Amino acid sequence: MKLGIVVGLEAEARIAAPLGVVEIGGGTALGAEEAVLRLIHRGVEALLSFGLAGGLSPALRPGHLIVADAVLVDGVLLPTDAALASRFSPRRGLLLGAQRAIGSVADRHAAHVTTGAAAVDMESGAVAAAAHVAKLPFAVVRAICDAWDRELPAAAMVALDPNGAIAGRRVAQALLRRPGEAFALIGLARDAYRARRTLRTAVANVIDRSGAPPPPR
Repeated sequence: MKLGIVVGLEAEARIAAPLGVVEIGGGTALGAEEAVLRLIHRGVEALLSFGLAGGLSPALRPGHLIVADAVLVDGVLLPTDAALASRFSPRRGLLLGAQRAIGSVADRHAAHVTTGAAAVDMESGAVAAAAHVAKLPFAVVRAICDAWDRELPAAAMVALDPNGAIAGRRVAQALLRRPGEAFALIGLARDAYRARRTLRTAVANVIDRSGAPPPPR
């Protein structure tokens, strides 16, 4: 099965590369929609949303892996494919597909209470919706970066460019306006490192179990 993978960041693309065909969405819902269309044009037979996520459930800490049962998109529940998800782990947890970042602790708590979702990101909703329309199996594999009790600094909200790279100038400008957020940004970077380490382990486990060379790209 030719697997198409949507990621938000260049770093995630490098981790996911052994699994299939990778497209970078740049960390936004619109970017993910465009990435999915490119993958479908390339003839993929299944889709995977892969990368970092924000925690909504207090049970999830930085570095925890979530292999979603389903994605909640605009109030519609779209189940993931059990066979594809089981390559990574037994499915567990609901993921919220958001159109914008949920940066405050209060907003995360409200999202968890109202939806029951364990985690959130801005790409999985686009992947799930496109897979549903195209009748393709899909799965979601995400590692928690920012836990439910972490306020996202303003610099983090503008950190990515459309190609999934860190926009250093925008981050620097944000920190000049709010220098007190520097420590929070360092803490977030540390948690992102934990999450990427989890993703690397998940990919390595899939390759070890399959005993097969990477699929054609």
